[in-house]
Amino acid sequence: MKILLVEDDKRLRKLIHDILKKEGYQVIEAGDGSEALKIFFEERDIELVLLDIMLPLFNGIEVLTQIRKLSEVPVIMLTALGSEQDEIKGLNTGANDYISKPFSYEVLVARVNAILRKKIKENESIISEGEVQMNQLTYEVRVSDEIVELNRKEYRLLVYLIMNRKSVLSRNQILDHVWGFDYSGDIRTIDTHIKTLRTKLKHCGQYIHTIRGAGYMLDSSTVTPQT
Repeated sequence: MKILLVEDDKRLRKLIHDILKKEGYQVIEAGDGSEALKIFFEERDIELVLLDIMLPLFNGIEVLTQIRKLSEVPVIMLTALGSEQDEIKGLNTGANDYISKPFSYEVLVARVNAILRKKIKENESIISEGEVQMNQLTYEVRVSDEIVELNRKEYRLLVYLIMNRKSVLSRNQILDHVWGFDYSGDIRTIDTHIKTLRTKLKHCGQYIHTIRGAGYMLDSSTVTPQT
């Protein structure tokens, strides 16, 4: 996993670099705020930013502000011991955590590992198809990055469709997995929910295909993306 380390103190930067490299991380260094932003927006696969508060050209808060305009990548602020105002400012700007200097090898590694474990868990919880994204930890659904409100059944129906993308699902299969084996109501309730779900998904409602005489299938590959 790639980490961007932003620290103007060369000795401390080398020390942190060596620690993280020993733990198996790939580290990219920046010595000032301007260089940090240049690297961050050029590199597309940075998983974590270690960001000092006191930096030349742009300070850590200014760098973080620019990052948060376009990215939710985890950021750990490096602050001076007892600098409570810096810690508060960093957290309010969008930092995920902070480490006060001087810090031990163990504290640095523990904080980095904890943040990246959480990121991995969140990534594993996200499922998507085309421009539809679902976070199974927060139950948030987004269409083209805009939040869409679904009720419980609509949410479970969409999860089932995405998890079985490009597979034709019969009404009985959908009924068993979403409504449960003991459901005794009208099977046509599925058609009603599909219709409502298509509407709520806006242009992505086209992903849900009716397969005449068979059921439904979710497939975004046959739909032209919105521009």
